[in-house]
Amino acid sequence: MITIHVNAKDASGTIEQIKNVIGGEITEKWGQHVLSVDNETAKGEIRVLNFDWGASLLEYDITFFDEVSLITDTSTYNPISFVYCLEGYCGHKFGHQEMTELKIMEQYQSVIISSKADGVNHGYLPAGIHLHINVIRLRRNQFMSKRLNKGEALNKQLYEVFLDTDHKNVFSYYGSYNLKMADLVSSIKKVTAEGMIRILQIEGLVYQILSMHIVQHNDEVQNKGPETSLLKRELNTIREYAGKIGKNIAKEFTLEEISNETGLTQAKLQEGFKLLYGMTVTEYIRNARLEVARDYIETTEMNISEVVYSIGFTSRSYFSKIFKEKYGISPSEFKNGKMDMAIAG
Repeated sequence: MITIHVNAKDASGTIEQIKNVIGGEITEKWGQHVLSVDNETAKGEIRVLNFDWGASLLEYDITFFDEVSLITDTSTYNPISFVYCLEGYCGHKFGHQEMTELKIMEQYQSVIISSKADGVNHGYLPAGIHLHINVIRLRRNQFMSKRLNKGEALNKQLYEVFLDTDHKNVFSYYGSYNLKMADLVSSIKKVTAEGMIRILQIEGLVYQILSMHIVQHNDEVQNKGPETSLLKRELNTIREYAGKIGKNIAKEFTLEEISNETGLTQAKLQEGFKLLYGMTVTEYIRNARLEVARDYIETTEMNISEVVYSIGFTSRSYFSKIFKEKYGISPSEFKNGKMDMAIAG
C-alpha cells in the first residue's frame, strides 16, 4: 500500500505533496494546476482549480496500481468537502475511528464530510480501478462572508456545519445515488474554451454541482428524497441510453425500441427518465433535438429547413412552434439575431 501524508494549506499544496510520493509532473495553465502521472505507481491526472469565494475543485482522473492510504492532517486546512465518485469508488474514516469503520463512497453517491480542527482524515483509493472523483472544498469563513450571508438555502443541520468556523465537530453525510450530478461532473472535462472563459464555465458547473449536493441533503433530511424502485445499474443504463440519443439525434426512437434494447420495461424507462431528467422519454428526445438545433443555428450556416431535417423533424412549422415555446423566440429571429451580432462585431 502507498501511504501519502498531507498537511498542505490548500488544494494546490495537496497535489504537490501527492506528487512527492507518486511522482509525475505538475503544470499550471489559466489558474488550473494539473499533476500528470504515467509510471509504475499510477497513470492519469489530478487537477486543482481555486476560486476567490473560498472554494476549490479537486478532481482525481487516475488509476493507481497499488492501494493508496491518504492521511490528511486538518490542523492547517480543514474545508467542508463535497465528494462525488463518477467512476470507481473510494473510502473515508475520521482519525478517531478504527480502520474497520472505513466507509465506502460508492459510484454516483453524494457525500459531504467535515472534520474537527487538529484532526486526521484517512482516505482510501483502490488499486487497478479508474477513478474519476470530484471534490469541491469550501473554506467556511471565506465562503460564509462572500457567498452565504443568510442560511435560507440550508437546513439547520447543514447550516450548523457552515457556521462551525472553529471546526469543533465532525460531520458526514452519505446520500443516495444521484445520476443527474454525473452529467454535470462529466461536463467539466468537456469544457474546451480557453483562458478566462474556461475558468468561468468550470466555475458555473461547480456552482451547480455544489447546489445539487446541498439540495439533495435538504430533501433527504426532510424525507423528500427521490423514491424509486429502479436499481443503480438500471438508472445507469438509462443514463447511457440518453447519451446514445444525443449522439443519434435524427434517429426516430420509439419507446418500444428503447425497451427492447435496454431490457427495461416501458414503465421503468418512463420512471427513470422522469427521475433523472424530469421528463418523459418523448419529452427528453424533443428537448435534446431542440438543443442541438439551437447549436446548429448558432454555429453553422445551415438554413432553418436544413436544421429541421438534420435533427429528425419533418415539419418546419411544428419545429418553429416548439422552439419558440422553449426559448421564447422563433428560429428565424434567433438566427437573424446571431447574424446581426456577427455584423456588429
